[in-house]
Amino acid sequence: MVCLAVFAHPDDETFRPGGTLALLARKGVRVHVLTVTRGQAGSRGDPPLCEAKDLPAVRERELRCACAALGIRPPRVLDYEDGHLREANPETVAADILAYMAKVHPQVVVTFGEDGLSGHPDHITIGQCTAQAYAAREQVAALYTLAVPRSLAEQLEMRQVHAVPDELIALRVDISPAWEPKHVAMACHATQRSSTPLLSASEARQRLFFGREFFVLAACRAPESDFLPVLLKDYRL
Repeated sequence: MVCLAVFAHPDDETFRPGGTLALLARKGVRVHVLTVTRGQAGSRGDPPLCEAKDLPAVRERELRCACAALGIRPPRVLDYEDGHLREANPETVAADILAYMAKVHPQVVVTFGEDGLSGHPDHITIGQCTAQAYAAREQVAALYTLAVPRSLAEQLEMRQVHAVPDELIALRVDISPAWEPKHVAMACHATQRSSTPLLSASEARQRLFFGREFFVLAACRAPESDFLPVLLKDYRL
């Protein structure tokens, strides 16, 4: 089986779905990551860890470090401009995603939902373009989107997250068996640490958020599209 994760920035692959991707790889799934920008508009750290001109290369190295830590394949990185995906031609972005789907032949695709999880315009754009590519690629059985259930957002008082009603969650994963690789992968994204407040929280609070991962089944084509719940049955909450 092949799973393709499509995201906007280096670090998107780790902070929400990283544990699930690691667990899938342990089950023998070929996990590919397609990242469409090099994160040049992101944080350089506090204090800065690099010059602004070097940030794209640094963040790509961080992305490759994280994928290695998760035990998944090296990522494919495109050259769209971070922070300006809304200005890109959506047909072109979708075509690039579709071309990569044709190359790796995924049965399952994971990406952002309509709200981009945080409302980030780049996240929203990539979610929309990936959904468009999914619609055009009939061989892909299922499209899952990242989510945070409303009950968890309320428990952690996370107002910046666009939470979804709990009943919309199709897959809940306890990533405890992959906590260490996910923790290492998060550390790989050193430039983003200062912009991720939860990384400074207690381990108990971190595990509440980062130790459980949630997905909405955005689209499916056949009963066989229940791939992820079947593969992850030992880790489901």
